[in-house]
Amino acid sequence: MRYNQFGRTGLFVSEICLGTMTFGGATGMWAHVGKLQQEEVDAIVRAALDAGVNFIDTADVYSGGRSEELLGQSLRNLGVRRDSVVVASKVASGVGTGPNDRGASRGHIMDSVHASLQRLQTDHIDLYQIHNSDTITPVEETLRALDDLVHQGLVRYVGVSNWPAWRIMKALGICDREQLARIDSLQAYYTIASRDLEREIVPVLNEERLALMVWSPLAGGLLSGKFGPGATGPADARRANFDFPPVNNPDRAWACVAAMREIGDRHGVSVARVAIAWLLAKAHVTTVIIGAKTREQLADNIAATTLTLSAEELAALDAVSAMAEEYPTWMVSRQNAARRPGPFQPT
Repeated sequence: MRYNQFGRTGLFVSEICLGTMTFGGATGMWAHVGKLQQEEVDAIVRAALDAGVNFIDTADVYSGGRSEELLGQSLRNLGVRRDSVVVASKVASGVGTGPNDRGASRGHIMDSVHASLQRLQTDHIDLYQIHNSDTITPVEETLRALDDLVHQGLVRYVGVSNWPAWRIMKALGICDREQLARIDSLQAYYTIASRDLEREIVPVLNEERLALMVWSPLAGGLLSGKFGPGATGPADARRANFDFPPVNNPDRAWACVAAMREIGDRHGVSVARVAIAWLLAKAHVTTVIIGAKTREQLADNIAATTLTLSAEELAALDAVSAMAEEYPTWMVSRQNAARRPGPFQPT
């Protein structure tokens, strides 16, 4: 297991982060995602920690708060030293039926952090993230609330999830101008079959040195190797019952699976392991969040850290998954061609 610097902070986190969406589901969507209860959660957490994982991600909305409860109790059951694990949680998704039971307002953030701390049985959250892009609440209000939590010692670092590039840059500008606690990370969807993140967001992450936490690296199981054109996969597969996240170009996805299967057969590993190894090879990826229903699945996903893809294999996967350039990307590339390292090429 490798440990990567978390953005430009002094914090180091494991390249694999344990996701907890599979903890506690009982009804509705959460039952399809995962139904792990305390004994099973303890086994998953123990296996992850034993493999060198020091980073665990949850959210107040997962299984109606049950995920946080199970995680907090698990760390207590296992006797885990609080300072040996980095715990991340999220706020902003709907957690009730009231008009203020969601969003990134000061009121909801202040109420929610105390509820999360209680469920997690801890006095602080290492990374507190805004779960979605609240288009109603002013960004300034959200950032000032997060800054207050940092100064109160309830939160140590702050991040965002599912934000567009322009909103991230606006927030960073406000943090700098007002001397507020800086956003240090983005949690975002990114897979070999859905590389949209690379258009606008990855350049922001690189320029501003933000950590990238990848969620759903297997596209909800679509890239596990269990699915194919016209196939729904196993009946108990999450994707068969909860078709999310969307993949806008399924033909490219199947081409990626075919290429990864060939590479996986060559190495004697699963398609899923190749998909995660491709992500880990990207310099802009800080950590990949994996959520598992079984210890066997967890072990296979974590084993991606030991799979080194050759330059030729990475190039082949990059080629099969390549996106068509969109404007203004193709114009920026064209106009800067002569400024690349090497002999000057006048246009």
